[in-house]
Amino acid sequence: MSTLDPIRYPIGTFQAPAQFRAQEAQEWIAAVRELPGALRAAVSGLNGEQLNTPYRDGGWTVAQVVHHLADASMNAFLRTKWGLTEDTPVIKPFEEREWAKTADACSLPIEPSLGLLDGLHARWAALLESMSEADFHRLVRPEGAKQTMPLYVLTALYTWHGKHHTAQITSLRERKGW
Repeated sequence: MSTLDPIRYPIGTFQAPAQFRAQEAQEWIAAVRELPGALRAAVSGLNGEQLNTPYRDGGWTVAQVVHHLADASMNAFLRTKWGLTEDTPVIKPFEEREWAKTADACSLPIEPSLGLLDGLHARWAALLESMSEADFHRLVRPEGAKQTMPLYVLTALYTWHGKHHTAQITSLRERKGW
């Protein structure tokens, strides 16, 4: 019996790919390109009260999830660029819980973050499309980690991440009948 919380993890937890596969990379690139539209569809028609509803007890509001996806995507794009332009750069984590408490994440309308995602994901997808297989094998080192991470795993992680948070919103809508 699984103890995984289906509200918190509606698509399951991240499973890192064991090796690079070009077909999977194409799927990740498509998912990066499609995330802004999928997220817009997930929040379409929600009113202020609904946007300020946590997706689960003790969780972030829908609006905070949208702003978090913008924050995380900015970090992912920069981590990819560092990985392509530096030799095994150390990538700094960001304090997601603290970032979700900042004024922009708590009170700003979601449109600025949705717009940011539109442009950022177009650039990120174009960057990923330009990468060779060797580029996807370039390494980054998460700060404090003993092991390095190839860019293909980083890309797979953020692909899952976008789908994960979008599914949190769509599953909330289903549960609430919105």
